Amino acid sequence: MEIRSAALIGAGAVGAFFIRGLSEKLGDNFCIIAEGERAQRLRDEGLILNGQQVRPNVYSPEEAAGADLILVATKYNGLPQILDSLRHMTAPHTLIVSALNGLDSEEIIQEAVRGDHLLNAFMFIQSQRVGNRIDYDLDAKGLVFGEKDTAVMTPRAQALDRLLTEAGIAHRFSPDILTEQWQKFSLNISNNLPQALLNVGYEAYVDSPHVRFIHDRLFDEAIRVAAACGVTVHYDENRHGRVQPDARFSTLQDIDAGRPTEIEMLAGALMKKAAAVGIEVPYTTYTYHAIRALEEKNEGLIR
Repeated sequence: MEIRSAALIGAGAVGAFFIRGLSEKLGDNFCIIAEGERAQRLRDEGLILNGQQVRPNVYSPEEAAGADLILVATKYNGLPQILDSLRHMTAPHTLIVSALNGLDSEEIIQEAVRGDHLLNAFMFIQSQRVGNRIDYDLDAKGLVFGEKDTAVMTPRAQALDRLLTEAGIAHRFSPDILTEQWQKFSLNISNNLPQALLNVGYEAYVDSPHVRFIHDRLFDEAIRVAAACGVTVHYDENRHGRVQPDARFSTLQDIDAGRPTEIEMLAGALMKKAAAVGIEVPYTTYTYHAIRALEEKNEGLIR
C-alpha cells in the first residue's frame, strides 16, 4: 500500500503541523478541505506557520473525494459538522486518521463512515493560533498512531509511517495505542482543565499544593475509569522544566480567545464513560460545569 494523495480537514493549531511537510512531499496531491468563506480566506490569505507564509491547495470535499489518506484535525465541537463530507470523501481504500485528542473521535467517525478505515491516533504538540497565524513547537513529538486490535505494524500503518518519514513530520507507531490514548487523555484532564479554571500557567502545578491537589483528584478519577474499562493508566507527576513555566494549554487558550472549549471531549467524555461503568467522578463533574459556566460568561449569557 502507498499513500499518494492526502486531504486535511481542519487547518488549525493541530492540523497546521502537517501542512508544510505534506505540501512538499505530495504537491498538488495534498489539500486542505474547506468551503465557502473559509475556503476563500485560505486562498486569499494563506496561513503563516511559524512565521512563514504558506498557501496550500484548498479543495472542496467533492474535489478531494477518494483521497488515499484523510487527516481529521477539526476542533472536537466541529466534528459533527464534517461527518457528511467525510462520508462522501471516503472511498473503499481510504485511510482515515483522527488527530483529535480524547477517547471517542474514532468512535464518532467510525459510526459515520463504517468499514475498516481508521487508525487510532493522537497528537503531542504545543501550538497556538491567532487568526491565520499558527505557531507550533518544531520539536514536538507529533502524531502517535496504531491499530486498536493488534500490536503489529500493518501494511497501512507502514504506508503512513513511510509518508510521514519522507515528509519530515514527527510521528511514532504505538503497539498499544488504546493505553497511550487513555494516558494522554488523563494528562489532558488533569493538566488542561485546572489551569483553565484558575487562569494560571503550567508551573502552578509544581509550585502550588492547591493547584496540585485539583490536578491529582482529576488524574485519580481518570485512572479509576480507565481501569474499569480494562486499561492501566499511570500517574504522571508534573515537574519544573517539563514545559515552559507560563504555558497555557488548549482549554485556557480557548477561554482567553472567547472560543468554545473542548470540554465535552475531555470532562464530558470521561463523565459518560464513568457512568457506563458505574463510577462517580465528582471532581470531573464540577470542573465540567465550571468551564461550561466560563463559556457562558464569554458568550455574555451570564455576568
